[in-house]
Amino acid sequence: MALERKSLGELPDFAAVCRMVDVAGLSLVDVGCGPAIASRELVARGATVLGVEPDPVQAGKNRAANPVTGLTLIEARAESLPVESASVDGVLFFRSLHHVPIDAMDTALAEAARILKPDGFLCVVEPGMAGSHFAVMRPFNDETRVRTEAQAALTRTARSLFRDATGFCFDQYPRYASFEAMVARVTGLTFNATTRDQVETDEVRALFETGRTPEGDYVFEQPMLMDLYRGLA
Repeated sequence: MALERKSLGELPDFAAVCRMVDVAGLSLVDVGCGPAIASRELVARGATVLGVEPDPVQAGKNRAANPVTGLTLIEARAESLPVESASVDGVLFFRSLHHVPIDAMDTALAEAARILKPDGFLCVVEPGMAGSHFAVMRPFNDETRVRTEAQAALTRTARSLFRDATGFCFDQYPRYASFEAMVARVTGLTFNATTRDQVETDEVRALFETGRTPEGDYVFEQPMLMDLYRGLA
């Protein structure tokens, strides 16, 4: 059964977490951290963060980035975290659980529980499968199956690992200056193989045009889902 969700309004991912958890002084692991944008925001709010990225290209970029006190960036997989058991206060998946191979999602959630202190928390933020932004992305990057499987893994596994589970939702409004700006963004990601030919189609252009604003840029709606689990069972 899906969690009933409390709306948090319009928020960035990290701010939604910080609305519900005071991260100051906590040791956190950001699994699938990408370029570690959220990791850096959490460090700025007083947390110590280990950012874990499985993609070797992005992990290399992370290693080359300017160091930030309180932030450590490594290359590793969600299902095999090089972290001591019962050693951290929180584990976070920011839009990353659905990128874990489907047959490894349950293992990844169990691995998160393994490294948590008994009173620690797991927070999973996932994009919802609704809204105009999802509609624009779907023709060339249909994540319906993997996002559905991620929610199923949370219901099946995360709920059995923790005593308490709470659901939230919040909204975001991605903005692009132009169609070309959107193309550049989605084809510039290192963790997928989206090509320009896949994006530059009449179907995608027509869907993108629905987001035009009076100012001439383009804005879309992206509902977000956040599941917060506390206390190991």
